[in-house]
Amino acid sequence: MALRNGVDVEDPLTTVLGFLEEQWAYDVSEVSGPGTFGEPDLRLANRGGARISAAEIAAILERRRRIEGALRAIAPDASLAGAASSVPWLPLRRLFDAFADIRGVGFSKMTKALHPRRPALIPMLDSVVQKYLEDDDLGAEAPFGERALGLVRGYKRDLDRNRAALQTARQELAGRGYRLTEVRILDLLIWSAESVPVTGGTV
Repeated sequence: MALRNGVDVEDPLTTVLGFLEEQWAYDVSEVSGPGTFGEPDLRLANRGGARISAAEIAAILERRRRIEGALRAIAPDASLAGAASSVPWLPLRRLFDAFADIRGVGFSKMTKALHPRRPALIPMLDSVVQKYLEDDDLGAEAPFGERALGLVRGYKRDLDRNRAALQTARQELAGRGYRLTEVRILDLLIWSAESVPVTGGTV
């Protein structure tokens, strides 16, 4: 499986299992209805390392109605793993726009809160993943939602390039009791690439 910067993952299943055995599984068991969004989502994100402050939680919840409206426009099973034409790009942009200009809330906190709601569609754009996708970053001058969408489009290109390997890993993980989407599996593999020199190598 080929990642960027010349990194090859010889055994995606073993690599992902290594993360999961270290408690990297992202628990979505407490997620309620797919069209709702509230404080439990933000608390769950914090347990995943989002570090959303009380003030930021309050600011996000002020936009709850707008966020929920955007979520309801996206099918719960929407996925990046399908054809590009099947991805709800415009509704996803509107969802990202709902988080724009909230002080202290960037792509990492937003997507860690949203990922459990649409786990096959929304990757967690933390600092490691953003760095990996830097060639797809439209820059700070771009509108918040447009910039986030650009990163997701870049993420999809990597997913498409490795679709067969990711689907195989998903099926093998399911057989071991782990229900991960291709989006989450790729996320863990990108993290694994952090241990490889910039000049390339094998995980």
